[in-house]
Amino acid sequence: MRNPRIIASLALATSAPTTHAAILDVGPGHPYATPCAAIAASNDGDTIRIDAAGQYAGNVCAWSRNGLTILGVNGRPHIDAAGQAAQGKAIWVIVGQGTTIDNIELSGAAVPDRNGAGIRQEGRDLTVRNSWFHDNENGILANDVAGSTIVIENSIFERNGDGRGQAHNLYIGRIDTLVFRHNWSRLASVGHLLKSRARVNHIVSNRLTGETGGTASYEINIANGGLAFVIGNLIEQPPTTQNGAMLDYLSESNPHPDNRLFVVNNTFVNNRGSGTFVQIGASASPALLRNNLFVGGGNVTTQAAAVRDHNLAAPSVAFVDAAQYDYRLVAGSAAIDVGTDPGTGAGQSLVPTSAYVHPASGMPRTTNGIIDVGAYEFGDGPLFADGFDGVP
Repeated sequence: MRNPRIIASLALATSAPTTHAAILDVGPGHPYATPCAAIAASNDGDTIRIDAAGQYAGNVCAWSRNGLTILGVNGRPHIDAAGQAAQGKAIWVIVGQGTTIDNIELSGAAVPDRNGAGIRQEGRDLTVRNSWFHDNENGILANDVAGSTIVIENSIFERNGDGRGQAHNLYIGRIDTLVFRHNWSRLASVGHLLKSRARVNHIVSNRLTGETGGTASYEINIANGGLAFVIGNLIEQPPTTQNGAMLDYLSESNPHPDNRLFVVNNTFVNNRGSGTFVQIGASASPALLRNNLFVGGGNVTTQAAAVRDHNLAAPSVAFVDAAQYDYRLVAGSAAIDVGTDPGTGAGQSLVPTSAYVHPASGMPRTTNGIIDVGAYEFGDGPLFADGFDGVP
């Protein structure tokens, strides 16, 4: 016999009205003149589409809506702070959870405490794709938020910093997980190209370059340790760096229970000629350094207990165009076919499955025979994405 209460419940469920997330369009000829006006009118789960034809300088705001998607259309819309800051903190202060930012340019954030950001992330969970953060005091500044995951991919960070070393291209606080993939971070003003305090870090197939005349400090600073996978990256240190270490791990206090570092198939180029490629704090577990290419002067690592496996260290290596940071291998390179199976670490594959494509993109990496040392397989290409004209 069928239960009449279940039948009644099903009838109510099927007859209840269905709600759908709305799309709010911003810009000339659209219902909303500015992004912040649309955000103020939005509900949880809505999508804000920003037309690149609009002028949005000084349009700053904070919000607590959950599940918003902010999407640039018809090009990449630009929001310059123009001397304004939401809550004295940033162009956008995000308190809501589960936000996605896609194809947006944010610049010019500066505040009295010199900690202004393109995005100040105060809520849980953020995804940023295809975006450009430049000339802010911080590109992204993320607060300590337990359980939060931040995913940043295919984005560009440049010339962020306050000139004192206290602000950075990116500063990720004590969150659960950071995924940083296929990005280009360059020319931070004294600060780090990437600073993270996350419990777990996946830093995969990025281009992190201090560049000629650059004043950036660490290229990667994983300040509090944690479980860190640094795989397939191009990492360059210039002669004018503020700090001789390129990858710094666990140089500050340690709030994390698991302090394992896996550094696999990266290309490090030290144009400073001295310093340390991988600097590791005293309380870290033995790190794994496998299939890396270390070019230029300096110590490979400060950790005597580190496992060094099939790395190649050399004063110089012939690249396709090192002056343009094109670190693909050329025929006859000593890095070809001298690697080993990357294996697994902490239950995860360490195999590099992608290679960086400029600017801020990626392509599949396939191994021909024995894996090559460094971030590229010989013959990988092209370095540049289709249609790249030299500017972001």
